[in-house]
Amino acid sequence: MSARELMTAEVETVQHDDSVGSVLKEMSRRDFNGFPVVDDEGRLVGIVTQRDLVDIFEPSDRTLWIPIGLPPFLEPVDYAIEASFGDLDIEIDLARRAGDPVSSVITEDVVTVSPDTNIETVIEILARPEPNINRVPVTTDGFVDGIITRQDVLHYLYESGRLASKPGSGTEP
Repeated sequence: MSARELMTAEVETVQHDDSVGSVLKEMSRRDFNGFPVVDDEGRLVGIVTQRDLVDIFEPSDRTLWIPIGLPPFLEPVDYAIEASFGDLDIEIDLARRAGDPVSSVITEDVVTVSPDTNIETVIEILARPEPNINRVPVTTDGFVDGIITRQDVLHYLYESGRLASKPGSGTEP
């Protein structure tokens, strides 16, 4: 079986210059948690997932570094203090970053496959512990033809009987 036979051909994408706010809104309306990101010509430039958007709500720039020391006997030592205000921070972060282009938070180094890639290769990509990939775009010359998710692969394995339990294996229901 090839990627072409397993992929979902109707792929929802977002544009590289769509705002973070609009992408978050679209993501909240869907049953999936990531979009391929394309440029003005429709070529794949990255993927945006919920995981990519987490940094917006937990930026590392809230740590205050304060030098403390007792000159002339000790060198100053920097101590970190977390300056956070909980839910207010989330709202401020969203308001501050909502207008940014989604290209500022995407994963650009995207693993892709061609339509002729065999299913075993796709399974191997999705099963790797690192990088933790949940979806693989299927592309031709940089254009998105489809997408294969872990759920698609599990459904295929189940339907094909590859996940059928064997008597005595301890996996029967």
